[in-house]
Amino acid sequence: MTDSLSSLLRASHLLAPDDLAATAAAEARRMGVRDTVLYLADYEQATLLPLPGAGVPERQELPIEGTMAGRAFRRVEMVNSTATQGSHRLWVPLLDGVERLGVAELELPAPPSPDLEHDLRVFVTLVAELIVVNDAYSDVFSRLRRRKTLSLAAEMQWELLPPLSFGTERLVITGGLEPAYDIGGDSFDYAVNGSTADLLVIDAVGHGLPATVLASVAVGAYRHARRNALDLPDIAAEINTAIAGQFTGSQFATAVLARLDIDTGRLRWVNAGHPAPLIVRGTSLVQPPHCPPSRPLGLQETKPTCCETRLEPGDRVLLYTDGVIEARSPDGEFFGEQRLADFISAAVAAGDSAPETVRRLMRHILTHQADQLQDDASIVVLEWLTGDEAQLQLER
Repeated sequence: MTDSLSSLLRASHLLAPDDLAATAAAEARRMGVRDTVLYLADYEQATLLPLPGAGVPERQELPIEGTMAGRAFRRVEMVNSTATQGSHRLWVPLLDGVERLGVAELELPAPPSPDLEHDLRVFVTLVAELIVVNDAYSDVFSRLRRRKTLSLAAEMQWELLPPLSFGTERLVITGGLEPAYDIGGDSFDYAVNGSTADLLVIDAVGHGLPATVLASVAVGAYRHARRNALDLPDIAAEINTAIAGQFTGSQFATAVLARLDIDTGRLRWVNAGHPAPLIVRGTSLVQPPHCPPSRPLGLQETKPTCCETRLEPGDRVLLYTDGVIEARSPDGEFFGEQRLADFISAAVAAGDSAPETVRRLMRHILTHQADQLQDDASIVVLEWLTGDEAQLQLER
């Protein structure tokens, strides 16, 4: 394995992104793998799309639900299957930390030994990191991941987002948004610095490009103020000033800005005219202490009030836009807070990871509305972990 990893690392310095699939397949052959195919998840995280390359066998796209490849993606685990007589197939998740990029299909002449299985996991980990690095230089992976054309607003919003998932032994943060190919004014952001985790969920008024431009200014102002180490009310004030200075009074954004002390579980937040955070504790919905929301960002005249509560290990904090709970079925039934909490609770009971919970939740919201969204829907879930809970989360 050492030779294959060293060779792949050497090749990576001058590797064209278009050649990554072929190069990975060539190096895997040196480890006894007959064929290697890399699949990336599409923007909706509903389909796995094969990355083409010279010498890479052609494959069809695969649904994440109901396939071996999808099982590896959903459960973040290696899946073994028999391909044909005299052939064995492994499906290995492509991971950047806890962020799921897709899966690798590895076809071998026989089931691998434990040592080879370990080596292949390491090899696929390196390939995943090369995908992330090369994505910054090319449109190859972005083009592959889109099953239909993104609107200009959606293109801008996806470029504005951080990775959908991030995890350490103490917390997992994961987000989702729909409609993936036509998202407008909804967005989110987060950062983890030392023992502090900062989060933002924002809903800019309106739709399409104007809402996206407003959200871009708001997120830029948020990052600027956060990186200047301001407190939450001051960060909100900076965003408010930026919006008010660039847009008319009829344009504003609702938002929740939150800050978690990772060591103690102390959670503070500012609510600017937005749905209040929810906490799911085990299988129960816990309402945080009542804290009257301030005016939306762009309309504030004074600094907003800061709210506070204390989390317990394993708590999941939900920050979301109104498009989640106000998603309406064809017969007029709202998705609602309780249905949201029940879905998260059931996922906790089933042992689903936070990223898989959010992926399934967004599909469930679409299904509730018969795939016809009336409004953008975005959510960020923060799970606070300690000790054994953290290790179990990262092993799922």
